[in-house]
Amino acid sequence: MAGGEKLIADNRKARHDYELLDRFEAGLVLTGTEVKSLRQNGASLQQAYAEVRGGEAWLVAFHIAPYEQASVAGGHATERPRKLLLHRRELETIDSKLREKGLTLVPTRLYFKGGRAKLEVALARGKATIDKRRDIAKRDADRQIDRALKAQRR
Repeated sequence: MAGGEKLIADNRKARHDYELLDRFEAGLVLTGTEVKSLRQNGASLQQAYAEVRGGEAWLVAFHIAPYEQASVAGGHATERPRKLLLHRRELETIDSKLREKGLTLVPTRLYFKGGRAKLEVALARGKATIDKRRDIAKRDADRQIDRALKAQRR
């Protein structure tokens, strides 16, 4: 599995609530028990968001379940802020675009790549309710078309 990706968590709600513009791959600064918990798929991106503070990117409100086999003193805080590892130019690009009105940095996918935990973050703009409804209607129409074509082929 050298170089392969193993998906840990996917933030499907982000695709529904936001228009995703640019995507970036970031590393995460984690402790040992956090990595072990991630390997057991104990993570949730639902409430998480990313921000730039003091020239560094941070992932906030990201929940990693406690590792069951950890000692009492050796566990980790489940929702502590975690530092994101990005190239300086990527960080400068993100910071300048975040200053624009209406843009935010949203985590979209968490996965292992080459044995290391990676997080895909996207610059996003919030969707209006009408846009969300339009997307749902388009998805339903596409489903009906696919069903009709499949039934016709039989």
